[in-house]
Amino acid sequence: MTTNVRTIVREVLGQLSSSKEARLYLRQFSSVDALNFAVVKVGGGIIENQLEELAASLAFLWHLGLFPIVLHGAGSQLDQALEDAGVATHKLDGLRVTDAATMAVVRPVIYRTNRKLVEALERHGVRAQGIQHGVFSCGYLDRERYGLVGKIKGVELEAISDTVEAGILPVVTCLGESAAGQVLNINADIAARELVWAIKPHKILFITPTGGLLNGSDELISAISLSVDFQSLMRQNWVHSGMRLKLEQIEQLLEPLPPSASVSITSVGNMARELFTHEGAGTLIRKGEKISKLETITENQREQLRGLLEKSFSRKLRPDYFSSLKLQTILLASSGRAAAIITEGIDGIAYLDKFAVTPQAQGEGLGAALWQRLRAEYPALYWRSRRANPVNNWYFQQAECTAKNETWVGFAYGLPDVTSAAVCIEDAFAREDGWLPISNSEGSAT
Repeated sequence: MTTNVRTIVREVLGQLSSSKEARLYLRQFSSVDALNFAVVKVGGGIIENQLEELAASLAFLWHLGLFPIVLHGAGSQLDQALEDAGVATHKLDGLRVTDAATMAVVRPVIYRTNRKLVEALERHGVRAQGIQHGVFSCGYLDRERYGLVGKIKGVELEAISDTVEAGILPVVTCLGESAAGQVLNINADIAARELVWAIKPHKILFITPTGGLLNGSDELISAISLSVDFQSLMRQNWVHSGMRLKLEQIEQLLEPLPPSASVSITSVGNMARELFTHEGAGTLIRKGEKISKLETITENQREQLRGLLEKSFSRKLRPDYFSSLKLQTILLASSGRAAAIITEGIDGIAYLDKFAVTPQAQGEGLGAALWQRLRAEYPALYWRSRRANPVNNWYFQQAECTAKNETWVGFAYGLPDVTSAAVCIEDAFAREDGWLPISNSEGSAT
């Protein structure tokens, strides 16, 4: 890639949100080993219906020097090809029963789909290579029940690693081989899970037509913390069939990974926004960590919070900050990397005095999980933020009412009317600053 192309791509990246935010994520992604950046699982329907858009989104990452490992299925193509060939489709437990006649169709369709994506990437200036075999070594899952369906016994990364080291983007199929050389069909989600376990990537993306998981009202669920939300979600009557299976598979995928691990479900067009902005664009599913609700804090917790706030905002708190608070509660992540400090507001309405998340934890979705807990605890809330705060775009999305003065932006949600919101925001503007003065008034503290 030429220097001019890389410069243009980086400029476009900066326009996704604040340039500071975009650069933060690019530094994070660039700091990990190239092989460990991301695994991107793509369904066959995306390749069939959104091929050029998919290739453009992956090309965007490649031109930034990032190498997502793309694993794809070909479900929709196989359904059509089997129908055209007059071969009946049978599925058991969500798996395609693969007899010899079915496999005779499966192999050429998957090869063709792989080549189609590789060729599209090359049209977008990407050096790409299809890896059709040699990654998944398998036994039979249950030959009598499922036929030529593989149970993955090992993942060989040599071909993928060699490709990435050569500066080439790998495109992997979900075909495996037995010890005797028999080609076996593998469910794409299971293949993605095994590949993730072998690589332990920084990011895991599932690209879907819906661009995320939808709730019972067909609204996008922005964040799920499995440690908090999984059991309650599985009790919902709208969590069934494909969504239930997807949640179960993702829970299994994340189980052996560290607490910071997450899966992003997003659309083709929002892939970059999901990766490079705090607010994201899809459903972020985290393994999660416990968020405690504290009404009092110990001296150690106070110092932990002071360190978090000062690191997050690059400013110093007043020495009397904590002693001067009319504290209601503190929501604190178990890792100490995220916290919300809620104090007494006017008319019994809670005031969000500080909301802090370390940059790395923002990239993991901990901020979204903390905000979700905050909304559940406080159905009505107001707060303020300095006008230069790069997180304001995200705050605007969370608020129902906003107003500005020369220093602050005020936000509120859940209030009974506009008059009440105006009174609360005016109170927010008048509150004493918890920070020591700095020479540059463009600080971003809340």
